[in-house]
Amino acid sequence: MPARATAVSSTPAGARPAEPADGSLPGFDAAAGLHAREARASLSRLVTRLLDHWALPATEQAALLGLSTGSRSTLARYRAGEPLADSRDLIDRAGHLLGIHKSLRILFPHDRDLAYRWVSQPNSRLGGRPVDLMIKHGFEGLLAVRRYLDHQRGC
Repeated sequence: MPARATAVSSTPAGARPAEPADGSLPGFDAAAGLHAREARASLSRLVTRLLDHWALPATEQAALLGLSTGSRSTLARYRAGEPLADSRDLIDRAGHLLGIHKSLRILFPHDRDLAYRWVSQPNSRLGGRPVDLMIKHGFEGLLAVRRYLDHQRGC
């Protein structure tokens, strides 16, 4: 297994690891296919790191992934690099969360903290916090937030 896929973050607690300014996803090889075990392992580490950056409680993290709100052990396994379940819904949710992140990094290229806080801040156009919309409406909520951000980017 390549070193980049097994590297463990040595970033101090509370600090944010460096990310490319373009919003790309280091360590993720889309060409490998999303259903391949190694790709799902990379995806699990990326999406759990993103959810940690967003500073969401475990119950909200689980809900965004379509898991039961008591799925702390599942989140911990994903955080440790266990591959996401080979579930179309889970893989699609992870992809949309990463797409939302990419849009936020493009919209706020010089304010990483705002990009990370945005999902938990009230948004009058969305009628509340984006994370609440995504949780309340499930997959459709993820799509709505992603479309909103794409529209803001002019896509």
